[in-house]
Amino acid sequence: MSTSTDRVPSPAVAAGAETVAAPDPRRWAALVVIAIAQLMIVLDGTIVNIALPTMQKALHISDVNKQWVITAYALAFGAFLLLGGRIADYTGRRRAFIIGLLGFAAASALGGAAVNQAMLYGARGLQGVFGALMAPAALSLLTVTFTEEKERARAFGVYGAIAGGGTAIGLIMGGVLTEYASWRWTLLVNVPIAILAAFAASRYLNESKAEGDTKYDIPGALTSTAGLAALVYGFNKANTDGWSSATTLSLLGAGVALLVAFILIEVRTSHPLLPMRVILDRNRGGSFLSSLLMGVGLFGVFIFLTYYMQQILGYSALKSGFAFLPFTFAVVAGAGVATRFLPAIGPRVLMFVGFALATVGMVLFTRIGVDTSYLTHVVPAEAIMAFGVGLFFVPLSSTALIGVADHDAGVASALVNTTQQIGGALGTAMLVTFATTATTNYLGSHASPTANPQVLGAHAAVHGYIVAFVWSAAILAIAALVVGVLVKARKSDLPAGGAAVHVG
Repeated sequence: MSTSTDRVPSPAVAAGAETVAAPDPRRWAALVVIAIAQLMIVLDGTIVNIALPTMQKALHISDVNKQWVITAYALAFGAFLLLGGRIADYTGRRRAFIIGLLGFAAASALGGAAVNQAMLYGARGLQGVFGALMAPAALSLLTVTFTEEKERARAFGVYGAIAGGGTAIGLIMGGVLTEYASWRWTLLVNVPIAILAAFAASRYLNESKAEGDTKYDIPGALTSTAGLAALVYGFNKANTDGWSSATTLSLLGAGVALLVAFILIEVRTSHPLLPMRVILDRNRGGSFLSSLLMGVGLFGVFIFLTYYMQQILGYSALKSGFAFLPFTFAVVAGAGVATRFLPAIGPRVLMFVGFALATVGMVLFTRIGVDTSYLTHVVPAEAIMAFGVGLFFVPLSSTALIGVADHDAGVASALVNTTQQIGGALGTAMLVTFATTATTNYLGSHASPTANPQVLGAHAAVHGYIVAFVWSAAILAIAALVVGVLVKARKSDLPAGGAAVHVG
């Protein structure tokens, strides 16, 4: 899932205090190029969800390992997003944008041609890396290109609308391509789009760079990425080897140790990837922590619902894609309500109610069964949960910037998306492990000579999904408590101006 919102830093922040004397005559063509790239990034967060059951069968991927198709992309994207923004700022945003596009095309071609699961996972990870280079460059280029306030607001409106609709488009396109072409085209479709966008970018985008020291926090990037990867792989091994196995404990321990090392590096380095001052503020810290928990609790849900629809309800890939439309419509509705009431009541109430509704929706998902109906058990839960998501996303992006210094605004904005993606990678790995373990235990405890294997398998799978939904509901409830305890901001504390948009 990719439904997050990020607030755009001021032009001085995003463009390194650059100004443009006159409007660029090619700015609207530039907007089209940037919007296409943004749509492609958003699509790849959801387009493979619908194709996942088909991918799993074609490449003989186990239930334990299927989550890597999602987590490899989310983990790489989230882990490298902050570094990608620094690289784009210092080496040239147009250059980084074009390299990102071409790299994304190559990674997509590699994934579409995958002959085994390792090749597919590697390609998805590369997509995430190049996406992390492309996304912040696109956002900065948009800010630099549109210098007039009304035009910039219009451009960000288009950008945000495409980003918001990209989730639904990705789910439907995933269904169409899987149904009428092949699961491989959910990846290969990026190749011609990215190449054409790169060619257009070379013609219509102007180069820009940020001034100042170009030192990069490579140790911070490496330790954070390695630590997160170790945790994800540790959750994966827990399912196959058990939680008490030496391999599982070693991986989880290494992950924690590397993340502690990352924090120590960030405290001591002169050019931190993540300045501690950005997250230690009470309101901002509460926002980032709730964003992380949201990713943990929500990302994996799309995998379980996809398998439930296709393998239990018997939906085709196309029908499954359309079955997620209530989620999209409800997110848009919730975001509209939040935008209307945020200036009047402030962020805390909206965020708390949003997380509470998302928790209620997740609890309703635990009522699904082998014989329950989509209309009575899936749609209400989807709608309530998604409305809550829309309700808390808008104030979340605002509270992330409360009291932040201008030179930290870019990092604070990107952190909303970074925490969501990292939370999604960790949460998907953890929830798939819980679900698969519960399914295996159910099969073991209910096996009998008279049991129908197909019926037993369906009940066991649904039991696993329900266990995952229970965990997700608990995590979202904790996020609501985090907001209630930490976020104390009033409506008068919110930063003025800016536009809420999506960077990945």
